[in-house]
Amino acid sequence: MEPIGLYIHVPFCTRKCPYCDFYSLTDLQQAEAYTKSVTDSLETYSRETGRTADTLYFGGGTPSVLGAARLGRMIDAARDRFGLADAEITVEVNPSAQLEDFFAVLAEKGVNRVSVGLQSAHGEELALLGRGHTAKQAALAVQAAHRAGIYNVSMDLMAGIQKQTARSLKESIAFCHDAGAVHISAYLLKIEPNTPYGRQRQRLALPDDDRTGDLYLMLVEELAGKGYVQYEISNFARRDKDGRLQMSRHNMKYWQCREYLGIGPSAHSFLQGERFYFDRDISAFMAGSAPVADGRGGGPEETAMLALRLTEGLTDKMWRERFGRPLPLRYIQRARMYEKAGLVRMRENGFGLTPEGFLVSNRLIAAILA
Repeated sequence: MEPIGLYIHVPFCTRKCPYCDFYSLTDLQQAEAYTKSVTDSLETYSRETGRTADTLYFGGGTPSVLGAARLGRMIDAARDRFGLADAEITVEVNPSAQLEDFFAVLAEKGVNRVSVGLQSAHGEELALLGRGHTAKQAALAVQAAHRAGIYNVSMDLMAGIQKQTARSLKESIAFCHDAGAVHISAYLLKIEPNTPYGRQRQRLALPDDDRTGDLYLMLVEELAGKGYVQYEISNFARRDKDGRLQMSRHNMKYWQCREYLGIGPSAHSFLQGERFYFDRDISAFMAGSAPVADGRGGGPEETAMLALRLTEGLTDKMWRERFGRPLPLRYIQRARMYEKAGLVRMRENGFGLTPEGFLVSNRLIAAILA
């Protein structure tokens, strides 16, 4: 059977950013007990599934606040139980921390990819986002990763934020490039209702939809000019010396509707055709509460919806391999209706969305798959 992906949620942060709706706590007193709960869960699911894994992703929250020793114990447990042969192992990090020793230890444990939460290279924008780091600290974090032998470094950027201009966004992109990022995840700010940003939305002075769209299209063009290939709505990667695109192997599992196991409160899973998740409750997770069933997954419509997040889009080859039949003609016919508007790029064996199409992807995908 194909190896699965492993996701471990680290629900701890030193502070909560005002825009963030991910499940996390600022009280670290349960960090040690939580680490044991995760290793216990890995053992349990290893017995139940009998599967191996070839990606391991620590997300959060802020995984780096757990420290290298605890993360190392989780990696050891994952390797003991799921093999991790030739695995991509990613850790998200907060660049405000001292990371020299942290990266050195994790590199010995097999971590070969880090994701640095930059968001912006401008102090005023970082302050408005509630970030507790500077651009210089982010650059130092990349340098520390390189010294540890970790060269697969991703950086996060946000577009459509307060005070942001085309010039400041271009400068943030240039900063990531010059710092040595081989991958950039660039997200449009999304206002979630149960966050400080959500409660203050009317006072945030955010750019309107047209302005945000212009920033996104400029970002795509600017990244392309610096050698970053867009492979998903929000993700861009450079090629390595052998010409291979340095995509996130783990996240590709989500978009290609392949199997993965999520451990921790709020973590989601897709195994053997079933989707399930853990409640956003660390106490319930540590008490051994069972995950919540979330229905069947991997059907044609879901597969198509996720595939259209990728620039490759839907192909006849992929559809035949997965479902044993040609890509539905109705999908192709509907997609062709949006080609002249520049929203869809038709190909001989399928189609994908353009950057302009990605801006209206929710409505566009719904129309194509209706």
